[in-house]
Amino acid sequence: MIKTLDHGAIRELRLDRPPVNALSPELIGALKKAIEFAPTDGVRALVLSGTPGRFSGGLDVPLLLGLDRPAMATLWRDFYALLGAIAGSTIPIVAAITGHAPAGGTVLALYCDLRIMASGDYKIGLNEVPVGIPIPPVILAGARRLIGPRLTERLAVSGELLSPQDALRVGMIDEVVSVEKIVDRAVEWCQHLLALPPEAMASTRRMARADLVAIFEVDLEPELQRVVESWWSAETQGSLRALAERLGKKAG
Repeated sequence: MIKTLDHGAIRELRLDRPPVNALSPELIGALKKAIEFAPTDGVRALVLSGTPGRFSGGLDVPLLLGLDRPAMATLWRDFYALLGAIAGSTIPIVAAITGHAPAGGTVLALYCDLRIMASGDYKIGLNEVPVGIPIPPVILAGARRLIGPRLTERLAVSGELLSPQDALRVGMIDEVVSVEKIVDRAVEWCQHLLALPPEAMASTRRMARADLVAIFEVDLEPELQRVVESWWSAETQGSLRALAERLGKKAG
């Protein structure tokens, strides 16, 4: 589900779960472990990428609809833990957004140090509401930090998906390059960062990201309970099952 490619001291974690790199319980757990293990393996920066044309389609809704309540509670706790691992990583992480990145694909990128997206007819954004999922507060907090409260409200409530150029304009991503060059550009950015005096860079980075890390340092259990409960509401279940049916027809 994850291909590991080393570019010197920079490690690329490439999501590889066909057809759309959707986030399953196994992929969420594997990605968290890979991120946490990297610094202990001598890695000094990470690039989180996907396959050409598809970064991640977000949560694997058809699969998750088959889980019971305890399993869904575990999944959401693990997903929060993954986001916390990205936010609190002691080494820089660049999101190389290689294509479509709706919903959970966008969420992964929110907590990285930099977001580079492939040019083309791709979409990115928090489109949870149109498929019946209230956006969890932790995700809203990450979006507010990145693009500000006004744009977060507009984009999260409407679920609008953006083109790479529109996402660049509002600050949801930092650069747009061709899909063929996106990993090279991400590695280049990491190399530039790692060429700086290491203690000064790491200390300043830690201070600059303290507010992001703080999102995960409070007791999130009450929030998680509300998120899990909302998953089982009649509206959410109905919308998700309709989505799963559309995806099934498209795959067929």
